[in-house]
Amino acid sequence: MSAESASKSVSKASLKAFFDKEWPDNNLIIESVGGRKARIRMPVTAGDLRPGNTVSGPFMMSAVDTAVYVAIMAELGLVALAVTTNLTINFLRRPRPDVDVIAECRLIKVGKVLVVGEVSLYSDGDDQAIAHAVATYSLPKDSA
Repeated sequence: MSAESASKSVSKASLKAFFDKEWPDNNLIIESVGGRKARIRMPVTAGDLRPGNTVSGPFMMSAVDTAVYVAIMAELGLVALAVTTNLTINFLRRPRPDVDVIAECRLIKVGKVLVVGEVSLYSDGDDQAIAHAVATYSLPKDSA
């Protein structure tokens, strides 16, 4: 049975409870999930800025990774041991340092072993992407 046919979707509230339990200091806001998509909000703090008063690359990569993880769990269930195997990001424009970063993820492949997600990042209120990324996750054997 493929991961696609074994879908065990999880609600936004259940995902938030999972993140709050496993990562109590997270500042993740899950805005929406479903239909192989997830939209999350990551508040930007002074600690997320690099010299030049811009949002750091590691912060944006974390937003991408988190958005794909949320989308996977929303689609397949709480697959806590799913792990990132690849993440490629293109930084497109300077993010605003004074607003949240929005990550919009779409799962483009959901297989038995691998899941691939595409993510666009935005500064809240802007419609032009600040970054575009593709991430691949490996699923544990017992998740399918």
